[in-house]
Amino acid sequence: MSIRVQQLGKVYGEQQALKAISFEASAGAVLGFLGPNGAGKSTTMKILTGFIPPSSGSAMVAGFDVQKDSMEVRRRLGYLPEHNPNYLDLYIRESLLFFARLHKISKPEQRVKEVIEQTGIGRESHKKIGMLSKGYRQRVGLAQALVHDPEVLILDEPT
Repeated sequence: MSIRVQQLGKVYGEQQALKAISFEASAGAVLGFLGPNGAGKSTTMKILTGFIPPSSGSAMVAGFDVQKDSMEVRRRLGYLPEHNPNYLDLYIRESLLFFARLHKISKPEQRVKEVIEQTGIGRESHKKIGMLSKGYRQRVGLAQALVHDPEVLILDEPT
């Protein structure tokens, strides 16, 4: 099981953002969250990625508990948050090489070339990220999330 969530809850002060949700997603599955603003979609993703702790319940990603084994979860996870945290002053290749090296990819130049091709940013790859349209910035964020070939990929508002 790639993701397993059991009775997950999150409370912010007096506001209950999640109330005992449970679901599973198997390897290879594509899962989408649909709901109105404030339904807890982003909160759930932030818990799964280890950005915030749950108030109750449990979550497992790639067989690891998101609270007890957060570093193992992060090694196996690619994440594109709603607000893409790109380094605008870096060139695309430079940025992706930085993240590939952070993840200790054995052949970072080759992997960067592959994700540039996968995400369709080759024609723009000579530019600084700050020069790109919002759509291309999202593609760079996706390439960054994919560069270490994660077992689980979480995309929050990817379009």
